[in-house]
Amino acid sequence: MWGSGEEAACAGPRSSPPAPTTTPNPSWALADGSELDEEIEKGSEGITLNIAGNSRLMPEERVTGEDFWILFRILKKNPYINGLDVRYNFISDVGAYYAARLLQKQHNLIYLNLMFNDIGPEGGELIAKALHKNTTLKYLRMTGNKIENKGGMFFAAMLQINSSLEKLDLGDCDLGMQSVIALATVLTQNQTIKGINLNRPILYGEQEESTVHLGHMLKENHCLVELHMCKHNIKNWGIKQLCDALYLNRSLRYLDVSCNKITRDGMVCLADVLKSNTTLEVLDLSFNRIENAGAKYLSETLASHNRSLRALSVVSNNIEGEGLVALSESMKTNPTFSNVYIWGNKFDEATCVAYSDLIQMDRLKPANTDVEPFVVDGHVYLAEVSNGLKKHYYWRPTYGEACTNSPNAGFTLVPVGGHL
Repeated sequence: MWGSGEEAACAGPRSSPPAPTTTPNPSWALADGSELDEEIEKGSEGITLNIAGNSRLMPEERVTGEDFWILFRILKKNPYINGLDVRYNFISDVGAYYAARLLQKQHNLIYLNLMFNDIGPEGGELIAKALHKNTTLKYLRMTGNKIENKGGMFFAAMLQINSSLEKLDLGDCDLGMQSVIALATVLTQNQTIKGINLNRPILYGEQEESTVHLGHMLKENHCLVELHMCKHNIKNWGIKQLCDALYLNRSLRYLDVSCNKITRDGMVCLADVLKSNTTLEVLDLSFNRIENAGAKYLSETLASHNRSLRALSVVSNNIEGEGLVALSESMKTNPTFSNVYIWGNKFDEATCVAYSDLIQMDRLKPANTDVEPFVVDGHVYLAEVSNGLKKHYYWRPTYGEACTNSPNAGFTLVPVGGHL
């Protein structure tokens, strides 16, 4: 079933879809409606409507593209809703058509989460074109929708025009090299985007070309605060390109280069730039291979030079006791360095004792690390706890708040927008 074509569509499909012959009446519409009325009666300002398909506490039917027509009709003139979260549903390109129309008609929406909704290149085009004239949306999350290179190019074109969007997540969208280059080029001029996620593009070849263009962007851009480059196949030459840019950049506070192929040689460049860089606060090196030598390069800089970095993740980097102990020693002399995440490396007893001592001395808060000491037969060991920089990036916890500080410390220390 398709939605009404009574209003002008935004660069919509080739022909406007006909109105549905019967109106869908999913159970989530009634449930959320009553909750919305309660919020309005309380005088609440700014309500985020949460219809996430992966919520175990509300095992309802997932929203389809046809269902999104109902949301469009309800929300297009609703002054109370300023956020909409429909992650992990089945809205597809049909729902993207109505999402695009919603962006044209609803002038209070500042947050829209469409992650993992089977939206393809055509749906991406509709949403990107709708943002040409939208002046209210600040945070758009397209994570996991396979808009591919074609869709990425439309978003790059949109960023040349749009002057309100502050955070854009295009992670896991199968972007190609062409669209990554286009986005990097546009960001040299865009002065409003503060955070962008370009995780896991589809790149062919071993030339690390994306780092060249994104490095050039960082030299020119002085507004970007948060950059995610997970799974870009970055090696030591690529991290050097980014480090060269960080000598000149004075705005970036959160750099994510996790899940790449950076080794200890890359840490020589990174440790050197951290001696002079005074803005970077969160650094995610998880799932690389910096080993003991790389950890020691970083610890020496953190102990004697850098006083701006607050959080470092070296999860699963093949670091052994010597390197992990060196990082713990740097915390004793660096009062700014407050968060460290080390799980997935090779712990020996010296490592366990070192981090246990930091926690007992209250130098390392239990909420600021992903390990917890325990004693068996007089020996200290470390257990994993669910803390990190972005634990709830892909999934929501079954119970409790989804945006608590300790599992999502990166977004807490560098807040760009009110959502992950």
